[in-house]
Amino acid sequence: MVTLIPALRAFARTFCSDANDADDLVQETLMKGIANISRFQSGTNMKSWLFTIMRNTFYTRIKMSNREGPGLLDCASSRPATAASQEWSLRSQEMARAIEALPDDQRQVIVLIGVLGTSYDDAASICGCAIGTIKSRLSRARNRLLETLGETSPHDAVITPDVSATAIRSDEAVV
Repeated sequence: MVTLIPALRAFARTFCSDANDADDLVQETLMKGIANISRFQSGTNMKSWLFTIMRNTFYTRIKMSNREGPGLLDCASSRPATAASQEWSLRSQEMARAIEALPDDQRQVIVLIGVLGTSYDDAASICGCAIGTIKSRLSRARNRLLETLGETSPHDAVITPDVSATAIRSDEAVV
């Protein structure tokens, strides 16, 4: 489980732009995973299992906060300032903002597959939908990113997993 913490943290940042809120979500996910380790089926993917726990935990929090009114949970309310000094840093911030602007379902898929390298099967399992749905969400997310970043075609784009991963993982990122 410990080796999965960086991937869990990156996935948590797709839900929460604030690093502290993302860390809280990771911690809660790990606590639930440890508490329910007996339910984990040997031979299956631990990463997918924990990502599913995280996704469900986040949506449960949202449902609870909607019942209790505003103010209980606002992951996206705090947006730390970024200090950019180099072109790659600027591009990383652009990418982070573009990813943040995606609808939740598309943002999750682009991070799972494009940044974390999760397989289509695992992404479908984590998101609770069919592989075809994952592929269409990924395609729509990529097209929207290209449009947002002002690229005319995938060949013109300078969108690399390194830039995306840096944007997602950086504590200074806006994601």
